[in-house]
Amino acid sequence: MEATMYQEPKEFREHFNGVELCWFEWGQVKADEDSILLIHATGFHARCWDQTVSHMPNRHVIALDMRGHGRSEDLMPFNWQSFGDDVTAFVRHLNLVRLIGTGHSMGGHSVLQAAVNEPARFSRLVLIDPVILPPEAYSGVNSEHHSWLNNEGEHPVARRKNFFDDAEAMYINFCGRGSFAVWEDKVLDDYCRYGLLPIEEGKGYRLACPPAIEAAIYMGSSGYNVVDRIRGIEMPVKVMRARARDHDRVEMDFSLSPTWDKLASCFKNGKDIHLPELTHFMPMQAPELVAAHILSHAFV
Repeated sequence: MEATMYQEPKEFREHFNGVELCWFEWGQVKADEDSILLIHATGFHARCWDQTVSHMPNRHVIALDMRGHGRSEDLMPFNWQSFGDDVTAFVRHLNLVRLIGTGHSMGGHSVLQAAVNEPARFSRLVLIDPVILPPEAYSGVNSEHHSWLNNEGEHPVARRKNFFDDAEAMYINFCGRGSFAVWEDKVLDDYCRYGLLPIEEGKGYRLACPPAIEAAIYMGSSGYNVVDRIRGIEMPVKVMRARARDHDRVEMDFSLSPTWDKLASCFKNGKDIHLPELTHFMPMQAPELVAAHILSHAFV
């Protein structure tokens, strides 16, 4: 699939569910095509989808900055039920219909909640390595993130570098390091270019999702089991899974898949797509492939 000349999106802001959210929109609604709703992962932002969008030319696409991310308001609570409620309020208020609901990681969990709450608004779902665990993993009150806390009760993510001179300095800091090593260069550039906000007092910039908020989101991710709510979903659902992880092992490796390998079987019309050659960061690593799966109607 060839990417055509890229068009900058339009930016919008409005209050939903008590919080000001920002979103970006490409193209226009078409009578003969479904619109595409993109929900990003924890710690990222809507413009991380730019390269995926570039492989979906002439489509109507909406990418939402979740609360505490990008250009949206930093307003508690930062838990996953709130994210799902935000997406639900968003599609209701804008009266969005015929949506291909697409979410990565936390975004997959959130768009799935919205589809449970408003199934008539979605034509199908594409869940990209969603953080949805086996049901038994929710039996305890503590998630694996609690096991990573240091002696001061601080999550390791909270210690990430937060301040940069500019986007170029941020790019240099992340390029080739850890999970970022497999990202397409243009995606990393988008992450840095649109992932900073000016510091209110003084020079320089801070991450649009500060490490303290990212850590709070991880800590608030435990205990919300969406599996019991999804068995009645009748729309087609693709579950894209990356290289699997061992849920019995406690290790902070965000490149491995957090997705329950039997998740697709919980849907009446679910399809499991296992891509062990890819990491959890599929949209960053292979945006063209992700775009192809979003656009494809093949569910058999």
